[in-house]
Amino acid sequence: MNVRIITVLGAGTMGHGVAHAAASSGFMTRLYDVSNAQVTRARVSIEAILRKAVDLGKLTSAEADASMTRLVTTTDAAQALAGADLVIETAPERMDIKIDLFAAIEACAPEAAVVASNTSALSITEMAGTLKVPSRVAGMHFFNPVHKMKLVEVVRALESSDHALETIDSVARRMGKETVLVHEAPGFITTRVNASIGNEAFFMLMEGVASARDIDKALKLGLNHPMGPFELVDLVGLDTRLSILEYLHKSLGEKYRPCPLLAQYVRAGRLGKKVGKGVYEY
Repeated sequence: MNVRIITVLGAGTMGHGVAHAAASSGFMTRLYDVSNAQVTRARVSIEAILRKAVDLGKLTSAEADASMTRLVTTTDAAQALAGADLVIETAPERMDIKIDLFAAIEACAPEAAVVASNTSALSITEMAGTLKVPSRVAGMHFFNPVHKMKLVEVVRALESSDHALETIDSVARRMGKETVLVHEAPGFITTRVNASIGNEAFFMLMEGVASARDIDKALKLGLNHPMGPFELVDLVGLDTRLSILEYLHKSLGEKYRPCPLLAQYVRAGRLGKKVGKGVYEY
């Protein structure tokens, strides 16, 4: 499939990262969100990423300007989806929100468009089942921050066609990413492992084994992790991590039961960098 137009649904942290990757790789890119303030913030964030790339000598000013001309932001779902070759859904990790977006895809996007979900844990098969042609749906799991992280998990759902998988894989590679193919299972590869590490770190903190900073330091220096588990959860969002663990617990059993301290932090509104405080304060 010759992909020219990519539509990204959701202009949050992951959505603007994916839109940046698409526009800077030569694709005509439409970024949709229900919130006008959110798409405005997303555009500013994308411009900032491009400016930094120019400052570092990774892009020319002309290349950065060309990327921005390929980007359209909108709060009109029908406008965003019309004529799209690939639709990438990047909504929060709630199945009801994602299914609402899939209803808009069914109504407004071409039937031939390939549809990808950026979910890090939820069932792509369940989302695909809401479309008349579920075979056009697969997973395309990016990592935060998208412009720095090289991996994309390409996820085969129950009825994903080879065409859908090959399209997603080729687009990811054009974006400069490396891919791995995963058969759908709760949490795929990375989320399942990461959730376990992060949850265990919270249990250790709750038990007084060590401070958050020392646990982070130990994993970075002793296990060569680029970020400690608490630094990472503050970046991802404690509410997002809790939601993922609740889903894994429901799907895979007791070993994924969320640590009570994580749940307590979320109830206290300590959601991470996005609100200025999580495990750490910013």
